[in-house]
Amino acid sequence: MNEKFYIPTLETERLLLRAPQLDDFAGIADFYASDHAKFVGGPVSAELAWRNLAQEAGHWVLRGFGRWSIVEKQSNGWIGSCGLWFPAGFPEIELGWDLAERATGKGYATEAAHAARDFAYQQLELTTLISLVADGNDRSVAVALRLGAMLEGRFVHERIGELNVYRHPSPKDSA
Repeated sequence: MNEKFYIPTLETERLLLRAPQLDDFAGIADFYASDHAKFVGGPVSAELAWRNLAQEAGHWVLRGFGRWSIVEKQSNGWIGSCGLWFPAGFPEIELGWDLAERATGKGYATEAAHAARDFAYQQLELTTLISLVADGNDRSVAVALRLGAMLEGRFVHERIGELNVYRHPSPKDSA
């Protein structure tokens, strides 16, 4: 367990990346109930969406890093999650993003992922990150490519199946 549990808030031009909160549950449940969640294990029930929220919060406690809730500044509403994920069975630390359908196509995933990656490289001093993207998830492929990530190989997730591994540029290469 991480003895220095703390979830920083990151801010971009249009977004806040902050700790997952109970108030996020309605948005998370809606996201995971929709077909829009098909690339991340959905659709699922509200009970399983609750477990996803708890996992997001618990990952910070156990690893000292995790995924933030993304809040659109203009509406002050939850629009997704983004950050670092490294559960048991993953090949290495992943930079991932999930957006509510109403928030797609606005550049929010790229904006949030840039902030999360900068945090990983500057604050945590990580030297590499991957993103795992399911076949057919063209929007996430586009985000990974906009971030400069390159297709590197495949990984088999025990629930979701085969995923493409995109390697992000190193801190010196992304500077």
